[in-house]
Amino acid sequence: MEIKKAIELRTSVRNFLPDMIPVEDLKEMVRLAACAPSVNNYQPWRFVAVTNKKVMDQMAEVIIGKISAIPSNESQVAQNVKSQVEWYATFFRNAPAVIAVSMDIYETILEKGVDLSHDDINRMRCYPDIQSAGAAIQNLLLAAVDMGYGACWMSAPMIAADEIVDILKIDKPYGLIAFVTVGKPAQPSKAREKKPVEEIFLLID
Repeated sequence: MEIKKAIELRTSVRNFLPDMIPVEDLKEMVRLAACAPSVNNYQPWRFVAVTNKKVMDQMAEVIIGKISAIPSNESQVAQNVKSQVEWYATFFRNAPAVIAVSMDIYETILEKGVDLSHDDINRMRCYPDIQSAGAAIQNLLLAAVDMGYGACWMSAPMIAADEIVDILKIDKPYGLIAFVTVGKPAQPSKAREKKPVEEIFLLID
């Protein structure tokens, strides 16, 4: 598939067929993800592919616990909102595979010579390590489309990132930053309409 076509076809898929994904396909998606650019070629990422349903359920339950613990009023609206958020944060448990993306913190050379904290410099540079990881995740999504799968980039599960790190035995200095669900779409999916280029493009010549 041409890269342009994969970009146009990519959409967030949240309902999957139960068909298992060959390990070699998961490895190829990760290989292509890791071809992404990264700050100073630091390649801060690690990927853990989970196909074990018991582990998925364990992660989902800790996420549900975190959502339940969020303070809210007793209204029906609050209950509905939490229920909706719970589904969007845990639908990965019904996917054939979920890929946990973790990242090492990038220490810029600037930190060795200026009196600024890592967080200060990171903010100043608009978080180059997060940008790098985002590029890898986008590669992963496009690789999935190219290989005939559907995928979804998830940030909601990160509400329980500390607990999930323990479940997946992700060692420091790596920290969890996102999930990507992967599988064969349960039904045909169509990319959602995007803003026209005239609305988002500005040329200064």
